[in-house]
Amino acid sequence: KKSSRKPQKKKYTKPLDVVFNSPFFNHEKPCDEKLDHRRKTGYISCSVCQEDFQTTINALSEAIDVYGDWIDACEAVND
Repeated sequence: KKSSRKPQKKKYTKPLDVVFNSPFFNHEKPCDEKLDHRRKTGYISCSVCQEDFQTTINALSEAIDVYGDWIDACEAVND
């Protein structure tokens, strides 16, 4: 017997952001991010306040991971 399966719908996944809000000021998306997988570093900088942050990354890291590390580092300094 043949099974009567319905074709599966493809789920639309929204791509992750690569431009983020500044953690220091309320500017809308001035922070740009770059990943260098060869050197295993992630770099994010704000074009308005000239702040920047650099962290180590791995093969699975994305732009949101570098931004999250930056936010965590800001909170660690404030505590």
